[in-house]
Amino acid sequence: MQRSIVGFAQDEVSDWVAILECGHRQHVRHNPPLVSRPWVLSREGRASQMGAFLQCVRCERFELPEHYKPYRSSPVFTETTAPASLRKDHSTRGGVWARIHVLEGQLRYVVDRWGTDVTLTPQTPGIVVPDVLHHIEPLGPVRFFVEFYASPDA
Repeated sequence: MQRSIVGFAQDEVSDWVAILECGHRQHVRHNPPLVSRPWVLSREGRASQMGAFLQCVRCERFELPEHYKPYRSSPVFTETTAPASLRKDHSTRGGVWARIHVLEGQLRYVVDRWGTDVTLTPQTPGIVVPDVLHHIEPLGPVRFFVEFYASPDA
């Protein structure tokens, strides 16, 4: 999934890392002849890449950024109280991740963009990627809630 660069930082060995809008970080080394990114070597070069897009495979793997923290939770829903808006395609806003916790029963979680159709259980939570359309469908009696995550810097 293409994500825009919103900042830069250096890692523990002073290599440059792009901070992506999704919260993931990706190395952007200049390592000729394998990788040619001379722009990473100067402040002006890095500034010229703000807003540029990089492929974020961590989003495609449903990996919640490690440094993100929960900031609120939904009420506990059942098969009868789950809002209609959750049963049709919707997404979280930019920068907001979520984890779907099933307390009892099963919940179908569908992300058409990546052909994902999984059954969530108490042992298998679902990760919601920012800006990615998804929907849920109760599979019989179920109790679940959604926990929302954001960067502590947000």
